[in-house]
Amino acid sequence: METFDIVVIGAGPGGYPAAIRAAQLGASVAIVEKEQLGGTCLNWGCIPTKTLIAAADTLAKIKRAAAFGITVTGLSVDYAAMIGQKNKIVGQLKGGIKQLLAANGVRQFTGVASFKDRHTIAIGDGTVIGAKKIIIATGSTSAMPAFLPRHERAVESRGFLDMTTLPESMLVLGGGFIGCELACMAAQLGVKVTVVELLEDILLLLDPDVRREVRAHMEKSLGIRILTGKALENIKAGDRGVSGDCGGESLQAALLLSAVGRKPVTDGLKLENAGLKTSDRGFIEADNCCRTGAANIFAIGDVTGKTQLAHYATAQGLAAAANAVNTKYQPCDTLVPNVIFTSPEVGTVGLSEDDAKKANRAVKTGKFRFAGLGKALASGETSGFVKWIADAATDQLLGAAAVGPHATELIAEATAAIRAEWTTRELGRTIHAHPTFSEAWMETAHALHGESIHAPPKRKP
Repeated sequence: METFDIVVIGAGPGGYPAAIRAAQLGASVAIVEKEQLGGTCLNWGCIPTKTLIAAADTLAKIKRAAAFGITVTGLSVDYAAMIGQKNKIVGQLKGGIKQLLAANGVRQFTGVASFKDRHTIAIGDGTVIGAKKIIIATGSTSAMPAFLPRHERAVESRGFLDMTTLPESMLVLGGGFIGCELACMAAQLGVKVTVVELLEDILLLLDPDVRREVRAHMEKSLGIRILTGKALENIKAGDRGVSGDCGGESLQAALLLSAVGRKPVTDGLKLENAGLKTSDRGFIEADNCCRTGAANIFAIGDVTGKTQLAHYATAQGLAAAANAVNTKYQPCDTLVPNVIFTSPEVGTVGLSEDDAKKANRAVKTGKFRFAGLGKALASGETSGFVKWIADAATDQLLGAAAVGPHATELIAEATAAIRAEWTTRELGRTIHAHPTFSEAWMETAHALHGESIHAPPKRKP
């Protein structure tokens, strides 16, 4: 039996960086993946959806070209070609991961991994390998509720991304990040979309002002119908489409997309052989250093039930690798930016206004709309705003939100500033290039103190 210093189970955005980092630190490393390198994120999540969203955004820009004096004729959409481009990009990135693992000396195994004991892993093809330390990075998968009909016209996100044609109409069950992203993409490509969310609003983890901005654009600009605070009941699916009742109204569409959450992947691991068990919700519990209840076993990413984002899984993977190799443990950073590729985009990080209110924390906020920026006007992208949340006494930056053009890129500056423990005064004194969208952060820092140059002063009571 071949034995390695570290064996990583799962080659998603947490697993493969963990394997590479452990190898960089001098460990002998093996990685086991049951399906595809890159995991859900690369194959059926982050990259496929963003490739299709980029295509939909390109179409939207072309439709607005007349405002720039550009006339476009003969416009058409070939969704099968979009899927082909998506598959090409996914394939390219998977090949890159394989080469990176090989270049770092990481042994690659394919199959379902299971524990024989705390130091021994069996792989589906009959191979058995030993490990001094093990990192579990098996991720999560789309949840398909039992009450939904099992039919080709009722799919979860993975099934939707494998389709080569778009339906004329679509019901989206769930108004979270995944549901709203795919709803926006489909609507931009001409699909009639209805979103049904049981809770009081879509994207409930966001502050109300950010939610209002996104919802208004989805409804007014994209034509998406959003029904909140109501359940979708009596759901049926047949060869002609799907139907359901919502608040006394009958809804019909060609397709139902279920986007009601994800569940951890632990099936087949045989955790009990390693002295581990899952929580009541099915997750593997791990501390901030990614340590589980078994001294030599670490867990990272979605399977831990912490922040379910690819970039956080990567950060956990790097921390777990370092902790598995070294005796001095280091915790994983907990300041995690959150990005949503709806139309408009959203980026948040740190403390929200809602968080501050629930904690009875004294904060002050500043907001600046993109409509006040020269670059936004020149680009024809003026909807939305950025917002700072700062400590009322110390002026230290605690949180930020951006909703509008390039919000998913802009949030990086806010993350760095909060991590560096800057104040709004320091951020406001930092020169930002003109004309750029990033100037909005500087303007917002000034606005928080009532000193914005490019926004009218607030009326005094």
